[in-house]
Amino acid sequence: MLLQVVLRDDVWRRLMTVPGVGPVAALSFKVGVDDPRRFARSRTVGEHFCLAPSRQQSGTPIDYEGRISKRGDVAVREAAASLLLRVRKCSALPAWGLQIAKRSSMLCAITAVAREFASILPRMWVSVTDFHVGFGARITQRLPLKPAR
Repeated sequence: MLLQVVLRDDVWRRLMTVPGVGPVAALSFKVGVDDPRRFARSRTVGEHFCLAPSRQQSGTPIDYEGRISKRGDVAVREAAASLLLRVRKCSALPAWGLQIAKRSSMLCAITAVAREFASILPRMWVSVTDFHVGFGARITQRLPLKPAR
């Protein structure tokens, strides 16, 4: 029933052209953003979904960056996890995420890819374009990664 509702709307269908974004993720993203024009930049949508590191400022010249909280939308993180772990289409986004996973951890990579989703999806929504796997991508196939030094 959810799939029938999602397929009626052009915005939801457009968001589902991104690999890893299914009907639940597209629906929760559209409900969470509501109007993409209310954000000055598409980068700030990641902060709206609590996907940016917290900042602690005490009035001194030293700013402390904290961790990324887990208060954000779960469906956007699940879409990023499915892109990294389940989708077999090769594009620059999962390759970039897997490079981050080699450097640090898979949870950091999932959060980074979710933050990229949060900046890509509203731009697609405003510009009325579908996601193209090869556009703007330098990496078009999965390459063997070197171990981190």
